[in-house]
Amino acid sequence: MTGTRRTVVALFLLPALVLLGALVVYPIGYSVVRSFYDQSGDGFAGIDNYKSLFTDDGIRAALKNNIIWVVFAPTVATALGLIFAVLTERVRWGTAFKLVVFMPMAISMLAAGIIFRLVYDQDPEKGVANAVWVGVHDTFTESSAFPKAHPGRQSPLRPDQGGFITRQPVRAGQPVALPLVGVAPDQMPGNAKKAAQARTEPGKVTGTAWQDFTRGKGVGRLGQVDPSELGYPGMKIEAVKDGKVVDSAKVRDDGTFTLSDKADGALLRLPADNFREPYNGLDWLGPSLVTPAIIGSYVWMWAGFAMVLIAAGLAGVPRELLEAARVDGANEWQVFRRVTVPLLAPVLAVVTVTLMINVLKVFDLVFIIAPGSSQDDANVLALELYRKGFSEDQPGVASAIAVFLLLLVIPVMLFNVRRLRREVRR
Repeated sequence: MTGTRRTVVALFLLPALVLLGALVVYPIGYSVVRSFYDQSGDGFAGIDNYKSLFTDDGIRAALKNNIIWVVFAPTVATALGLIFAVLTERVRWGTAFKLVVFMPMAISMLAAGIIFRLVYDQDPEKGVANAVWVGVHDTFTESSAFPKAHPGRQSPLRPDQGGFITRQPVRAGQPVALPLVGVAPDQMPGNAKKAAQARTEPGKVTGTAWQDFTRGKGVGRLGQVDPSELGYPGMKIEAVKDGKVVDSAKVRDDGTFTLSDKADGALLRLPADNFREPYNGLDWLGPSLVTPAIIGSYVWMWAGFAMVLIAAGLAGVPRELLEAARVDGANEWQVFRRVTVPLLAPVLAVVTVTLMINVLKVFDLVFIIAPGSSQDDANVLALELYRKGFSEDQPGVASAIAVFLLLLVIPVMLFNVRRLRREVRR
């Protein structure tokens, strides 16, 4: 190159170099310098700000969470991307599926955070995660329809181990009345019918469990079945003698039930399962689950990125090697594990390392998704940097965190650059 050409090159590069210096080099240098000064910025603090990185409880919690993020988020996102790329390679609608999986990348972190704040809402009526979880739970474990039911005035029932039990033993041939109150009319099960007076059956204990309440002042008779009152369908009744259950029955839709002659002389118990509060799902944004929940939202966004890169690498895998392995008798799992994955190792390494760099800087999702009560438990270094710098007015400590993050990112970034150059040489 001649001197003239070098001058032209320098002129073309000058605007980019000025911007790079103003937006990257200067902020980094200023952060390094500022990290050695106190809160006011006038007194030299030495390495005191860096000592805070390992003594401050908030920063230590953030560092612990960052380690969890670096270990799990890139690994899970890369694994899902690999699975999606391999499984969609042979299907006709694979391109459409990849497009759908990649679409979350077009959503900003702010929008994704708002979406998942709603997804993880505690109320199953609002939060999709708890709606699904409660649905699965209720499929295998029946929920109580009467969590608020309890005996009213002058009731023959008394409290017993979370449920209720009759005060006196019951006798065969004498219908038993088990009146309850406390369930709002609109909360009664849809199959509840008008309560009926139990009929007498020889040698058996019969009775009625019903909602002993009629709207309107002076309407209805206490302790007796009135025409507008409903039964408690599905409620479990147990006959107890000497602390042991000798018989049990389920209340019919009209509130009536029948027990065998074994119940003669027993106490009738309404066990606590009848009054269990309905299952309300998991506290996704509570202290114990908030970090895995936020990592799940990150994986939702970045699995598509991993899938696209891995699919591009998979397209370059020689097909004759895969066919040769199948001809030699290898099944699809063996081909995947011993041929496909080793050939994709360079791509997988690049994707994983890129995601690790991205994870170290995660801020938006944690800040938006984690509620104030759980934000300390979900804290990460980037969020702690923001809190120290703006909420707690400790710019020196915030600068030290920024420098520490830079030092963490540089080795991973250099590893990625070296691997990319190695791939280019090949």
